[in-house]
Amino acid sequence: MTMAEPKTKYDRQLRIWGDQGQAALEKASICLLNCGPTGSETLKNLVLGGIGSITVIDGSKVELGDLGNNFMVDDSSIGQSKAKCVCAFLQELNDAVKAKFIEEFPETLIASNPSFFSQFTLVVATQDLDSGRTIGSAKMSSGLYLLQVNTSKRQAHNALMEDSMIKLDRICREANVMLVFARSYGLTGLVRISVKEHTVIESKPDHFLEDLRLNNPWPELRRFADSIDLNVTDPIAHKHTPYVVILVKMAEEWTKNHSGSLPSTREEKKEFKDLLKAKMIAMDEDNYKEAIEASFKVFGSKGISSELQQIINDSCAEVDSNSSDFWVMVAALKEFISNEGGGEAPLEGTIPDMTSSTELYVNLQTIYQAKAEADFLVIEKHVRNILKKIGRNPDSIKKSTVKSFCKNARKIKICRYRLIEDEYNNPFLPQLQKYLTDEDYSIAMGFYILLRAVDRFAANYNSFPGQFDGGMDEDISRLKTTAVGLLSDLGCNGSTLTEDLINEMCRFGAAELHAVAAFIGGIASQEVIKLITKQFVPMSATYIFNGIDHKSQLLTL
Repeated sequence: MTMAEPKTKYDRQLRIWGDQGQAALEKASICLLNCGPTGSETLKNLVLGGIGSITVIDGSKVELGDLGNNFMVDDSSIGQSKAKCVCAFLQELNDAVKAKFIEEFPETLIASNPSFFSQFTLVVATQDLDSGRTIGSAKMSSGLYLLQVNTSKRQAHNALMEDSMIKLDRICREANVMLVFARSYGLTGLVRISVKEHTVIESKPDHFLEDLRLNNPWPELRRFADSIDLNVTDPIAHKHTPYVVILVKMAEEWTKNHSGSLPSTREEKKEFKDLLKAKMIAMDEDNYKEAIEASFKVFGSKGISSELQQIINDSCAEVDSNSSDFWVMVAALKEFISNEGGGEAPLEGTIPDMTSSTELYVNLQTIYQAKAEADFLVIEKHVRNILKKIGRNPDSIKKSTVKSFCKNARKIKICRYRLIEDEYNNPFLPQLQKYLTDEDYSIAMGFYILLRAVDRFAANYNSFPGQFDGGMDEDISRLKTTAVGLLSDLGCNGSTLTEDLINEMCRFGAAELHAVAAFIGGIASQEVIKLITKQFVPMSATYIFNGIDHKSQLLTL
């Protein structure tokens, strides 16, 4: 492959996560446990995105029914290793990806060879619950249609059960390997990330206030603003004064007349906007209209956000030789904010488009860029000093990494996830009870409980509820008893779930419908990309998809 080819091949996604993000993907090694529809769809998205290597783990053979819900197998695959067939189909999608398979049940590897997983960047664990089947159409009580089982399925032990999930979670934590659970079951699904700590520098929020310092200008910006007369008589000059200059000068004028305070009440904010309007000498002055629209940027509080304050106060900011690069830079940021920054984070150095003369805009841009560069150099010095102090090579953190950190310092994020074992055995009880009784969350919470209850059911009866023809009423009764028992174990004595939801869960018959599996696979692969590129903020809680009501919700448990 030529150097130019990857740029052409991945052109659209490079615009989202850049060369650095793509490089991280191409270095990553992914392990998939169980390659049913959910797992296959997850890997398909990652292979098309240019992931470095994949390893598919599955001990089952392709059956006739698999052709009905998994596009990664065909009729020539029947009777062959499912891992081998899926791996071959995935390899065809992108020959730059290294693909291999192991014909083994994941539970066996988890129990007998835990160190196997330490070689991977990330593990995707899916439940391969549905070997496809001969299907008919049965109308559900909700008015939706579900594919119904007419023939038997594989035994329940082919699913990745709770004990194995808990063991796998511990194994991955100890090996510092990221873990994503993904599951589809009838018209519901679940995605859960598990990693001790995930830090994000490029969080790329959809909406974030520009760092213009209109209410706290540094000396060079103030001097530049002072050099411009807002009362200039030349109409061309008046209508081409940048709104940044207008707001800096008007904010300074306001504070002089209000004991150093900025507008805070609704009345004061209106009065400030009226002062801006009064400065207009013509109706077509777009720069003053922009100033009025952007006046809210003056009203914000000075200094850093409470979220950033919490990060710099984190115990991890007290660094030692084992600290990650991220926390070394946070320690440097903390020193900067306390000293040279005067309570502010380093300036980002970019300004938005605005009505202005070319000369004034370029001068303004230069002032912001110079301040950002100066702040970066100070923080870089702090980083080098801290590295030296903790016994690490002062140049071990790249200049480009420090620069990116400075540019995004106000937006850095930390995600920490509970152990699966803690969530299963010691959930946040008040939150759990709130979800069960909250009209908006009760169905999502019900599906979460039932997804765990069906595994208990399978462990007790060696089949999933509704998996075989006949005995539906008995399965409904058994599932209800199992769910109530689970709720009791979680500390929700006396709580129950709606009959309709339990009935629907039995009607699902453990089916892994392709449409739902593709959706859950899309969500899971999106989160994998966030985790590997360390860009955008991954989901912070357990994601539940409700296909009956077409709703997606996060449950913090």
